[in-house]
Amino acid sequence: MSNATLPPLPSADRPDVAARLREALLAASFTADGLLELLGAPAYAALARSETVPALRATRGDTPLETLVRLFLLQQPVPHARVAEFLPVRACVDAGWLVPTGADEVAAAVDVRPYGGPGGEDWFIVSDLGCAVGGAGGIGSKDEGVVLGVGGASTTLAGITVRRPVSAALDLGAGSGIQALHAAQHATRVTATDLNPRALHSTALTLALSGAPAADLRQGSLFEPVRDDETYDLIVSNPPFVISPGARLTYRDGGMGGDDLCRSLVQGAGERLNDGGFAQFLANWQHVEGEDWQDRLRSWVPRGCDAWIVQREVQDVTQYAELWLRDAGDHRGDPAEYQAHYDAWLDEFEARKVKAVGFGWITLRKTAAAEPVITVEEWSYAVEQPLGDTVVAHFERLDYLRAHDDAALLAGRFRLGTEVVQEQVGLPGAEDPEHVVLRQHRGMRRATKVDTVGAGFAGVCDGSLSAGRILDAIAQLVGEDPVSLRDRTPAQIRLLVEQGFLEPAE
Repeated sequence: MSNATLPPLPSADRPDVAARLREALLAASFTADGLLELLGAPAYAALARSETVPALRATRGDTPLETLVRLFLLQQPVPHARVAEFLPVRACVDAGWLVPTGADEVAAAVDVRPYGGPGGEDWFIVSDLGCAVGGAGGIGSKDEGVVLGVGGASTTLAGITVRRPVSAALDLGAGSGIQALHAAQHATRVTATDLNPRALHSTALTLALSGAPAADLRQGSLFEPVRDDETYDLIVSNPPFVISPGARLTYRDGGMGGDDLCRSLVQGAGERLNDGGFAQFLANWQHVEGEDWQDRLRSWVPRGCDAWIVQREVQDVTQYAELWLRDAGDHRGDPAEYQAHYDAWLDEFEARKVKAVGFGWITLRKTAAAEPVITVEEWSYAVEQPLGDTVVAHFERLDYLRAHDDAALLAGRFRLGTEVVQEQVGLPGAEDPEHVVLRQHRGMRRATKVDTVGAGFAGVCDGSLSAGRILDAIAQLVGEDPVSLRDRTPAQIRLLVEQGFLEPAE
């Protein structure tokens, strides 16, 4: 289904109506906090899974908030006279936010989802009806130009993005505008692009209804709408990264073969970043027979950029195909058609010798260093969002390590990272542990094995003594040659610094 057959969106040229609607929604406590209080945690969580029955049961009353939930989140017609008591109904109908229906009722033209900003802001994400969180739960999920709301990928990217004041930010593939909305809080100028004009329209509505500054909206694929002389301090993208046999759904299928879209996006970002600028993406990548997936991703990194790539999940090709077939609702349709789609996915993977698909985060930072550092790792465990400050700290530690050879490292002073604990693992009653684990309780929540020297070294790092002096004391304590200890320990110190267990105290 094309955009021409989808219902019309509200006017993006009526900021006065959006401002009045926003004021009315806030007055009725139609906010993320207000929803949680009204619905309770189970029904609120069910809404995020596109399950509406618990919310319908929780909104059988007649309060303004209950009425708004039924109207904008559950897409139920509500009495015109009732909603007119707390919404500017005539203006909302004229601007296209509401649509008159039979029996003196009005219905919502779009899904309006309250969303809490990181600083306690009350925002609203505008998407197509029934598609607030996307996937098979959305009534329009099979429509080519449908615009989805906020899902797990959107919030993940928003959480890992570096948040610092910048002059210019670029959101590629803006969708319903969530990344542009976040960027507008700390960027002087925000440019948002999307191949789908309906998505740009939704972004404009999201920004207006959230009380955020307007963005420079441009239609086109990837970097096409960006002029050659334009550069940015921040580039973010939650692209249509799904590796699929064809481009059935604009919001998820990039239309390029395999993982070429994600590769093109990453490779094209380097020349459009200002010095010190960050580019942050979510992506899928192929695990190809006979090829190291880490080498594949290293080859994507553009010249002049440090990179931190984290693989969060891997699925075999059958799991991956089933995930996205369910996303499109194909499992609810004709079984023969479902099988044909499934076969097409497997044929595509077989032709490309793909055995699995990885998902994760890619962060680039433009650097003037002669030898950029590319870190590719797998970390599937729970992390603590938001991670923007953790991302900045990671690259600052890279700068420190790059500028310090082993001699300088031993002359440096370090502190133990925030909320790092030590665990000793071994048999009960054993005199010595089998191994020692350092574990972070913040940020990436890493865990790493260390030897007794590494554990002892980390335990006394409070910024007062140089690394070399600490190692000399440990050597005397354990009866080891201090020169030998100084020679073999810097590599372990570097790893502990790189992963954030130790922080430079200088």
